[in-house]
This record gives sequence, C-alpha cells and structure tokens, in this order.
Amino acid sequence: MIDFELPAELDQLRLRVESFIKDKVVPLEHDPRQRPHIHESLRRELVALGRDAGLLSPHAPKEYGGMGLDHRGMAVVFEAATWSPLGHLALNIQAPDEGNVNLLNQVASPAQKARFLPPLVSGELRTVFTMTETATDGAGADPTLLKTIAQQDRDGYLISGSKYMISGVEGAGINIVMARTLDILGQDLGASMFFVEMDAPGFKLDRELETLDSNMPGGHWEVSFDQVRVAPDAVLGDIGRGFAQAQIRLAPARLTHCMRWLGLAKRCHAIAVEHAGKRHSFGKTLGEHQGVSFMLADNEIDLHMCRLAIWHCAWLLDQHQQARDETSMAKVFCSEALGRVVDRCMQILGAIGITSDTVIERCYRDIRCFRIYDGPSEVHRHALGRRIVSRRR
Repeated sequence: MIDFELPAELDQLRLRVESFIKDKVVPLEHDPRQRPHIHESLRRELVALGRDAGLLSPHAPKEYGGMGLDHRGMAVVFEAATWSPLGHLALNIQAPDEGNVNLLNQVASPAQKARFLPPLVSGELRTVFTMTETATDGAGADPTLLKTIAQQDRDGYLISGSKYMISGVEGAGINIVMARTLDILGQDLGASMFFVEMDAPGFKLDRELETLDSNMPGGHWEVSFDQVRVAPDAVLGDIGRGFAQAQIRLAPARLTHCMRWLGLAKRCHAIAVEHAGKRHSFGKTLGEHQGVSFMLADNEIDLHMCRLAIWHCAWLLDQHQQARDETSMAKVFCSEALGRVVDRCMQILGAIGITSDTVIERCYRDIRCFRIYDGPSEVHRHALGRRIVSRRR
C-alpha cells in the first residue's frame, strides 16, 4: 500500500528546499543571462548556491557525492525545487543530466563511472543524450528509423550521420550517442550507445535551433558526425542493446519531468490565486466570479491528480516493479493537465499573464514543449493502445 504521509526527515528536507528556492533562486529570475537559453555562467552560479546549501544532486548516489534519494524523495524535492524555473539548475536536477546519472550508474563500466559520475554529480559537467535525428528523415519518436551508423573496424568504430534537436550540446562535457552498429563484415548488430568526445575530429555543431522554450543550458542543436573515431572502451553498455538499455534512463526520466513541471504549475496557480483575490471586476474580486473560481477549482483538481500519478509511479519504481506503462500514462496525463493549469493561470491574469511581470508567460512557453519531448502524447497513446489490444489475444 502506498504511504502518502511524509517521513519527518523528508518533510524537513522539503521545507529546506522551499526556503532555499524562495530566498536564493527566485531573486535571480530576471537575470539577463537567460535568453535565448540559460548561459553557462548563470548555471554555475546556481550550482554554487545549491552546493553551499547542501542540496546538490538529490537524485544521485551518495558514493558519487549525491543525496541518494529514492523516487518518492525525488518527487517531493523536485516539486519543491521547481517553484522557480531556475530551481532545477540550482539543485543540478535538469534534463538530460538527471536521467543520464541514472543511466551511467546502472549501465556504465566501473572505469566510466569513476571518470564521469563525480564531475556530473558535482555540477562541473553537463551531458548530452544524442539520439533524435532529422524531423523528416531519421529517428524521431520512432527510434527504429535510426540512420546514424557506427561502423566497426580494427581500431574501434567510425560514427557517421546527423542528429536533430540535441539539447544542451554547446558547452557540454559528456556526449552519449546512439547509433546503429555494423560489425566489420557490415552485419547490423542493432543500436548501441557510445561516448564521443566533444572535440573529436569530425563532430560538428551545425546549427542552433530557435525554439519556443528557454530553459536549456546550451540550447538545442543540429549536429553531425563525419567518420568520428571512437575507441572500443567508449561503448556504453552492450553492443546492440542500446534501445533496451536506454529504457533504464527513459522510463524514470519521464516521471522526473512530471515532478519538475508540477512544481512550476503549482507556482503559476499560486500567482493566479493571489491575483484572483486582489483584482476587482464588476463589483467583486475575480475569484468571486464563478467562471474564475471554476478555473481555480480545475487547477486544484489537475495538480492533485498529477501528484497522485507521480507518487504512484514513484512507489512502483521504489518497489523495483515494472512501470513502463504507468510512467508513460503519467507523462501523457501530466504534460496535458499541467499545461491546462498554466493556460488557465495566464487567462486569469489577463494582460499581465502574457508579460514577463510573472513567470507564467515563461512557463507557458516552456511547458508546451513537455507534450512533445520524451515522446509526444500521441506516440505514448499509440504504444499503450497496441499493448492493450495485444493483451486480448
């Protein structure tokens, strides 16, 4: 049975995070180093604040310098941290780094863990998960269309191909690349993951993409590989099992996205509630008008149901149970429900809501992307639907 009562220690940690975010992080929300994406100097300043507060990397194993929280603890802390759209950076829990810590911890070799995890957990390095390919010709939501090739030879592998919408690549220190692997004879062995050095000859940042969101250090890029050499010890995990091993990262990462966006939607709702209680229209406060009060009620419902979905999935993961379908459903539901919350908040604030006078405008732009990355809602519905039908056979 799921226990919804927080242990005293976790509740105290939640309060510490909430105070830290409001006192140290919120004052930086108008820092000019945030457009078009988070500048590295601001990220490092935020990481230093989190480190000084003893709150850095709650998701990471203690042996590498993290706090070692389970998924329930992460749900509580991530929601508290993202009261600010900068909170995920201050605690070093941003995507794709947070998911890649989990991937490396479970799949990497001892030597790879020793090299990459300490600087990643300390916030000194950022990571890239280079899988998505061009929008019209390659692997997007359907990874089986992967066209980037890693050709084996006597000295290792040569990677060639192009990738699209690669988040955080500029300034990153760890590049995890998914490529279809061919052996020396040209036989297709399946997808594999490789570490590629950021300054490797043949690896190129071709074009920075102009996107709706503004919350990603390093932006989003189109990149290419032209016979990029990687050594045999640069393989992450097992040759040919890249897709299967990537699921170690992808399923929990869908859930942590939900945790982070819940905190931001909760902040937007708080702003809307305060505004509705102060702003007068036609002889009443906005909140006394049924139309606005219904929107606030719907916000509370969506926030509550998202939290229940997140906690249920967190409990499953902490019990080491298979939660692929559950995290997929939570990702679809939360991305759409929390998007509705932020949309209603913007509507309640009216003209103020579309300005940068509150974080609602920023959250509105950023959260719309949540319905697309880590699998569009339609792809999750498609996969769930196929499994539902297959169970009848």
